[in-house]
Amino acid sequence: MTTALRGRAPVSAAVRAALAWTHGARFATTASQLDQLPPPDLPEIAFVGRSNAGKSSAINALAQQRRLAYASRTPGRTQHINLFELGAREAPDARFADLPGYGYAAVERSAKLRWQAVMADYLVQRQGLVGVVLLVDSRLGLTELDEQLLALIGPRVVSGEVRLLVLLTKADKLNRRDADAALRRAQAVLAGLASDEADIGITLFSASSRQGLGDVAEVLHGWRRT
Repeated sequence: MTTALRGRAPVSAAVRAALAWTHGARFATTASQLDQLPPPDLPEIAFVGRSNAGKSSAINALAQQRRLAYASRTPGRTQHINLFELGAREAPDARFADLPGYGYAAVERSAKLRWQAVMADYLVQRQGLVGVVLLVDSRLGLTELDEQLLALIGPRVVSGEVRLLVLLTKADKLNRRDADAALRRAQAVLAGLASDEADIGITLFSASSRQGLGDVAEVLHGWRRT
């Protein structure tokens, strides 16, 4: 089913625990090829989205750290999978995987093709992948490239193997009417992935105002037990 999360202040014990967990995120490794990644011995949560959708800002907001995830000065130039560990240092219980942004026109075609292949292989083949966080600029909505990515991970989402959470970013720039419309449009697209097994969420999110932050942290904290 598709669930729209409701933003709320991070005051519950569950939200506090989740934010403490994400705050402990630390850099683990970077890889330009899948065979450079560590064994898939921990649940992994992948962050994906178009360049300029606010992916690095979202990761940094969740971690409550300014520069955990690096946003290149030239969008689309980050060409590595960056892994961050969470949980106790001596016994981590999950990883965040920051995948390169896609869709930036200035990136050389050969680089685009190479990274499309690496990302596709990771999202389709990576054992240990338990969830995908898709970041979408709320003012633009899901683009054709976003829908192509959804089609790629669709079989794993529909089967319940991989969970999906769509963050409509930069929501602080929308008024209430436009925010509600953005949610409805995204839900209409995601309806194509609905099944009894699918676990799909969607929420308005703002890294700058912290809108949705507690809800998202709580959801991801729950995913680590998969």
